[in-house]
Amino acid sequence: MTRIRTLIVDDEPLARERLRTLLADRAAIDVIGECANGAEAVDAIRRERPELVLLDVQMPELDGFEVLQAIAPDEWPAVIFVTAYDQYALHAFDVNAVDYLLKPFDRARFERALGRAEAELRERGGRDAKLVSLLEGLRRDGRRPQRLVVRAGGRIFFVSVPEIDWIEAAGNYVKLHVGQTAHLLRDTMKHLETQLVAVRFARLHRSALVNVDRIRELRQDGDGNWEVVMLDGTRLSAGRDLAARLRLLIGDC
Repeated sequence: MTRIRTLIVDDEPLARERLRTLLADRAAIDVIGECANGAEAVDAIRRERPELVLLDVQMPELDGFEVLQAIAPDEWPAVIFVTAYDQYALHAFDVNAVDYLLKPFDRARFERALGRAEAELRERGGRDAKLVSLLEGLRRDGRRPQRLVVRAGGRIFFVSVPEIDWIEAAGNYVKLHVGQTAHLLRDTMKHLETQLVAVRFARLHRSALVNVDRIRELRQDGDGNWEVVMLDGTRLSAGRDLAARLRLLIGDC
């Protein structure tokens, strides 16, 4: 295995120094940098693409979980949380952290955490080697997509575009609603609209795209406000003026 590119993130200089010392004699580890706050960590992860991050939880500007929220899930490194607070442990494993080190910890406990990270990265490497050509091919394909690739929690989902009911804006992400399931994808509504308009998706308003073929009915109340009812019963407000693009796709309403 090649050396693991590792980033240390902690707002306490002494804590960063201790982690550097513990990593110094690990031939498989290449420490590529240190960060003292969450904003620096986001920039470093995007720029350096580390395989492993030793990540504090409570930090200035962004905490450890907010750092991960700012990074696309398919770009997340393996993460070992290193913190003095035990109340975040369950949340850490909700975001698929490799391990959760509670300060103070000894070398033996640290070595176990690194062993888990190395095993996780070996597993990822084998899985990604089989899928990389497929994923890159999908990203390079300039045609309108027939499916979207969503990576989350060590799994890769191939979401068929015609099966998507509607798409909801969710901060730096979009939420793909497929029946009772929702997938979180790092993308923008504007970009998806340009990709999907040719496959019968229409923008209701700034926060919602709908699959026209998944609409069950349109309702208008006494004030002239439209409501779109999807096949699964979901109701979406469309305001008084149904988007022109939607009118063109479904005919005069």
